[in-house]
Amino acid sequence: MSPVPIRYGARPCSLVVCRGCCCGDARKNPGTDHAGQLARLREAAAASGGRLAVRTSDCLGPCAQANVVVVQPSTEGRRRGGRAAWVGFTLDEDCLDDILAWTAAGGPGIAPPPDTLVLQMIDPPKN
Repeated sequence: MSPVPIRYGARPCSLVVCRGCCCGDARKNPGTDHAGQLARLREAAAASGGRLAVRTSDCLGPCAQANVVVVQPSTEGRRRGGRAAWVGFTLDEDCLDDILAWTAAGGPGIAPPPDTLVLQMIDPPKN
């Protein structure tokens, strides 16, 4: 069986960083450097050679678990069965370390997430 051709090119593993009503809000989580965290993720993407992309989104929904980051699989990760992983409470550097280590290893479908990150995974909101 030959691989399925990729029509529009391979997509890298990507992070969707919520920056809506609660995520990224210093009033909700005053001890977190929200701008610094986003800058760190963007710097990692810039240094990844195209293996990681980062974008922000308006409110993703699970505000009680702010800050939320969705780790989306690459094209290859999705082909191998990887699905988006929702990570809540991304409020410290250790969590960012885990997210970046996982994406550097390939992310969903390619590499298992760190055990500590699994503890922070949340269900996506129901539509």
